Amino acid sequence: MRFGLYGLHRDRNVDPAILARRARLAEDAGFESLWVGDHIALPSGEGNPPRLEAMIALTYLAAVTSRVRLGVGLIVLPQRQPVLLAKQVASLDVLSGGRLTVAVGAGYVEPELNAMGVTLAERGARTDEYLTAMRALWSAAPSFDGRFVSYSGVVQYPSPVQKPHPPIVVGGHSAAAYRRAVRQGDGWYGWGLEPDEVSRTLDTLAETARREERPADLGELEITITPPSPPDLDTVRRYADAGVHRLIIELEGIDDDRVDDLIASVGNDLVDRA
Repeated sequence: MRFGLYGLHRDRNVDPAILARRARLAEDAGFESLWVGDHIALPSGEGNPPRLEAMIALTYLAAVTSRVRLGVGLIVLPQRQPVLLAKQVASLDVLSGGRLTVAVGAGYVEPELNAMGVTLAERGARTDEYLTAMRALWSAAPSFDGRFVSYSGVVQYPSPVQKPHPPIVVGGHSAAAYRRAVRQGDGWYGWGLEPDEVSRTLDTLAETARREERPADLGELEITITPPSPPDLDTVRRYADAGVHRLIIELEGIDDDRVDDLIASVGNDLVDRA
């Protein structure tokens, strides 16, 4: 079992000194990865905490760490310009020395999507097409002609360090997300699931895989879960028995004065023993 930490892009962690200190603490504690989320503009009046933009936060984290992997999850793919995002992903993979993982989702916050020029109805189609277009750019294909994005006679360099590109993880609990994971994902990311819920979801993913064609070069689907709360060792073992490869511990709901202790204790109590 591998352990990630989610949430260093928001709340008090937007302070660069706090962000750097906690990132290094997590790296030293043995966390496999640090993950940030992606919301650009959330509805007003909901008490939204401050949060850093995902790709910028990861670039900073790449500069202040040296070993821990860096994950964006979930990046709301349809509200990103895919040619630009492909360049950002490749650049960050180069600057981090090949430590990047990209988890994508179709999004669900309609005002945010609308603010970025995307309708809720077309978000799924955009997500599928943008993934294909980005893969084409990473493979140095000079042209792409789609419904939402087209280009011709252009290439991007440098290429990502990881070949053919950083791992693509697909998030979401819909039938469309399961199909996308099977067809295009190196992994699947589930949020807030207990071990028994994971087992049922993986049964659904297996059934989806029997109906959908999975490219032979993708291999086994890696399963990543954020539990509802930080798990104890017995619960970690239940997740492992259910087929989970990575648990990402979320910081939301943890008193800020306890965050450092939580990072250290997960390293001592789970990372070293699981």
